[in-house]
Amino acid sequence: MRKLLIGGNWKMYKGVEETIKFANLFKEKKVSTEGVDVFLAPPFTSLVDAVRIFKGSGISVGAQNLFWEDEGAYTGEVSSVFLKEIGVDWVIIGHSERRTYFGETNAGVKKKVEKALQKQLKVVICVGETEEEREEGKAKEVVDKQIEEGLLGIEYDAENLAVAYEPVWAIGTGKTPHPEDAEEMHSIIREKLGAKGESIRIMYGGSVKTHNIKDFICQENIDGALIGGASLDVDGFSDMINIAKEIKC
Repeated sequence: MRKLLIGGNWKMYKGVEETIKFANLFKEKKVSTEGVDVFLAPPFTSLVDAVRIFKGSGISVGAQNLFWEDEGAYTGEVSSVFLKEIGVDWVIIGHSERRTYFGETNAGVKKKVEKALQKQLKVVICVGETEEEREEGKAKEVVDKQIEEGLLGIEYDAENLAVAYEPVWAIGTGKTPHPEDAEEMHSIIREKLGAKGESIRIMYGGSVKTHNIKDFICQENIDGALIGGASLDVDGFSDMINIAKEIKC
């Protein structure tokens, strides 16, 4: 039985003051995360305060990216060493926005995954097709290639790695695939992962809200959700944790 994993990706929202406010409000709500793993990934500038305030709340803290070297002349990059030093547990790698806006490749994603796992950070590797690729019938081919070139061959324990299937056309658009269609892609990903596939958690991401999260995580191969905009609201995010925790499909 794979334990559900609920993650929030704040992207470039919430500076330090807003992060502190959110974290304190969440702690005041006394939301139980028993039976579910939960993390939030605020911007880099908010990580230290997030780690400090969320401690003991049931919420782990993740980063939205890292670089594949420990240190060096890499202006603007952040090292896994720095993330471990401040107490970060998770890191999101290969998000479609990183691939689209910053030119990240499967080869670069693989180097980042290798470094993060080497430094005992837990990884969420993101995969997914564009709307054009789906319409052309290339969704499986694209996702297979992202898994093949970005992950396979790396040594890891299944508990330290999760995959997030995020169809690019559904991120922040309000469009969502039918849960059954998402399930089909999750099944394909699980098969592609090979022997460890049955143990690895595969999350769905893409316009996940309180009204649809149950429909997705009730699917056999969907083990949680990577939530974008809806994770910025403390009440909404708390509600989704409660739905996941208490879900009976």
